[in-house]
Amino acid sequence: MKIWTSDHTFNHPWETVAQAAWRKYPNPMNPAVIGTDVVDRKVVEGVLHTHRLVSSKWGLPKWVQALIGPANICYASEHSMVDPNAKSMTLKTRNLTFGKYVAVDEMVHYQPHPEDSGKTLLRQEAVVTVQGVPLNNYMEDLLTSTIMSNAGKGRQAIEWVIDKINKEVKELKNNAVKSTDEILTQTKRSIGGITTSARKSMDGISLAAKKSLSDLSSKEMPKI
Repeated sequence: MKIWTSDHTFNHPWETVAQAAWRKYPNPMNPAVIGTDVVDRKVVEGVLHTHRLVSSKWGLPKWVQALIGPANICYASEHSMVDPNAKSMTLKTRNLTFGKYVAVDEMVHYQPHPEDSGKTLLRQEAVVTVQGVPLNNYMEDLLTSTIMSNAGKGRQAIEWVIDKINKEVKELKNNAVKSTDEILTQTKRSIGGITTSARKSMDGISLAAKKSLSDLSSKEMPKI
């Protein structure tokens, strides 16, 4: 059995990192994960519980596949809990594929950094156990090394998603400002058109009145 742990600090608040964690896949940093499907989701006492099926490609060497079996796509079961009041997000994952020989239990926890609430502390842990096949210690080292590498890519993916979200928010703001400007412009044009039309109507009435007065003046008064 091999145990791996790691801590990492994001320079973003918990709400931002938690949102990015939900949108983590797919990403160009870790293309090994090819899909996530929600199996069950519910809210219990304000805490969101989600069960997802994660599809990925392990990319195991051929000699490992010869020992535990081939698999183009591997599946894992992920259970997560998100508590917005406590600002806590925990994900626990265990592989389903190769379960007879390999057990990979991963835990990821996001929480506000205890020394800076504007930052987020990520704590990761993985327990790898291989049994019933030759070279089990070597395989445990190989899988642990792969998990370490993927963890680094996962942190990069979080930053990538956060940057993507910030760009989306900026674009929405720009579109909102643009729409507001267009509405104001159209309103000004409409008001200008109404004012011009009203002025023309008043000018027309004034001219008609002057003409009527002129016609009356030009006529001779009847003799008595």
